[in-house]
Amino acid sequence: MNYELIKIEVNENNEPIVGGRELHEALEIQTPYKRWFDRMCEYGFVENIDYCIVGQKCPIANGGYQDITNHAIKLDMAKEIAMIQRNEKGKQVRQYFIQVEKDYNSPEKIMARALKIAENKINTLQIACNEMKPKALFANAVETAHTSILVGDLAKLIKQNGVEIGQNRLFKWLRDNEYLCSKRGDMFNMPTQKSMNLQLFEIKERTINEPNGAVRITKVPKVTGKGQVYFINKFLKS
Repeated sequence: MNYELIKIEVNENNEPIVGGRELHEALEIQTPYKRWFDRMCEYGFVENIDYCIVGQKCPIANGGYQDITNHAIKLDMAKEIAMIQRNEKGKQVRQYFIQVEKDYNSPEKIMARALKIAENKINTLQIACNEMKPKALFANAVETAHTSILVGDLAKLIKQNGVEIGQNRLFKWLRDNEYLCSKRGDMFNMPTQKSMNLQLFEIKERTINEPNGAVRITKVPKVTGKGQVYFINKFLKS
């Protein structure tokens, strides 16, 4: 998947990613890449969650190649890094990523990714594609995927299936129906025991290093593949 401003690719989980060095160049950062990237990681980004290290061969003057370190960065991290720059170039790159994300999350692209995953399973089971309905393919693909998503992204999926709902309304519905905790405090909006037993959610933790030296741990509920199918079906049947 290629775009004009910065090359966008997808990882094994079909998530859009950008190269760290390509982002560094697009933002016109003068600080050497390694020093700059290490400083960006101080904002709380976590290896193998927000980014991963990749090797890369760089041509050198004598015609050979030099091994260098690059990073595959997820789009959310790339957007945040662009915003951190606080200059016109950073704003331009961030707006570009937002447009890329809108395109990536369009109903057509979501269905295309789901169909691609489902096609692999269909080949194994020797089931003809034309005998399956698109929504069945979608549900099957999502349920077997390893990628969990944020509640806001689930709201987008439900809306794309014809139910008018946004992130805030979905959070309230999940609390009202005892899938998320409604009591104010540390557990507010965290999955209830019922949700965890049903394997509808998982909790992702992120460590954030504050400028004053303090370390803060944030917890975010994410909807599993099984949970995505479960909740979409709930809304489609209501």
